[in-house]
Amino acid sequence: MRKVIVHEYVSADGFVADRDGGLDFLGPIGGEVDLAILRELDEIDTILLGARTYEEFVGFWPTPESSDEVISERLNATPKVVFSTRLESAPWGDWPEARVQPSAYETVTELKKQPGKSMIVWGSIEIAQALLEAGLVDEVWLGVAPVVLGEGRRLFPGRADLEWIGTQTFADSGIQMLRYRPKAAGAGR
Repeated sequence: MRKVIVHEYVSADGFVADRDGGLDFLGPIGGEVDLAILRELDEIDTILLGARTYEEFVGFWPTPESSDEVISERLNATPKVVFSTRLESAPWGDWPEARVQPSAYETVTELKKQPGKSMIVWGSIEIAQALLEAGLVDEVWLGVAPVVLGEGRRLFPGRADLEWIGTQTFADSGIQMLRYRPKAAGAGR
């Protein structure tokens, strides 16, 4: 069965976005983190996005501004599913359009049954939360940035028991990538 991975960047005090929903606290990442994302793209064949994250991503990745990025060509070529009830289509520049689906639960449940590589949720906090709540997430990757925000949006609105499966340190950015499995009975299985 295919895995669903939620990959989020968080502040040292656990916020995935600042109080305005922004990620400026991350600063420029690049370097070692880009190389790690490139390796991640070898293991995934579907990117899962919410409508707002799609709109942010499509404004950068399939544009000439991203052409120098290490991962842009691979990211652009990877199939995407956008969960939205307001979008009718999700064009991706000169690359194939993303598929628009109204229900993350139903779509991901069906995709997990199909053969293929892992699927990844980048950003898309509400989609990540819904999939975690539904027990459809197999791994949670938290890139902990060396900054304390004091307030903002959290990925986990309450307690979540996780089993540690690995850590990677990115010296050039100070980010620690912590990898976990949800421990809830039957979660992601």
